[in-house]
Amino acid sequence: MITPSRRTLLVLTGAALAALLLGGVAWFGYAREQSRVMAAYAEVMVRIAAAQGSEATPEARAGAMRDLEAILARYPSAGAAPQAAYDLGNLRYDAGQYAAARAAYEVALARGATGTLRTLAQAAIGYTREAEHDIPKALDAYRAALAGLGPRDFYYEALLADLGRAQELAGQKADAIETYRRILKELPQARRAEEIRARLRSLGG
Repeated sequence: MITPSRRTLLVLTGAALAALLLGGVAWFGYAREQSRVMAAYAEVMVRIAAAQGSEATPEARAGAMRDLEAILARYPSAGAAPQAAYDLGNLRYDAGQYAAARAAYEVALARGATGTLRTLAQAAIGYTREAEHDIPKALDAYRAALAGLGPRDFYYEALLADLGRAQELAGQKADAIETYRRILKELPQARRAEEIRARLRSLGG
């Protein structure tokens, strides 16, 4: 059996220690960078909250949008990027910039939005389509947002109601009735139960 010499072991040990040291330096550098990124996002988010208030001026909203666009361009892979993109979409939506808002929501999804944020971004894409009177694509967006969700999931009831409303707008009366009945069947304690029953009565369902 060939065994490594003492010199070889020392060389290997030194190489291993060097690798650990370099790894530690790299991790420390990465941690510092992430800390810097999060601090930058946090600073912007404080300004965004003020710009989303009911008393915010158009100038404040425009400034907030520029801030979000700048930080997304500078730190596109940051953990806070999906939330920043979603907030940018909301500001653009409030400004009536529906196509630009949709693009921001799509960025939120592309940057890894998960859970509630992902559901909200998908639903918001539907709202932009509906605002543009593109009902077929709004329907597609609401169905995509509902995919994989169930009665216990956040926003399930709201999305079904959105789907039913869009089906009404599209003239799909039978489909709308089926969707509204689905809400009452799957969600006996639905918050919008009375509203849904009223819609069914108006549709003759």
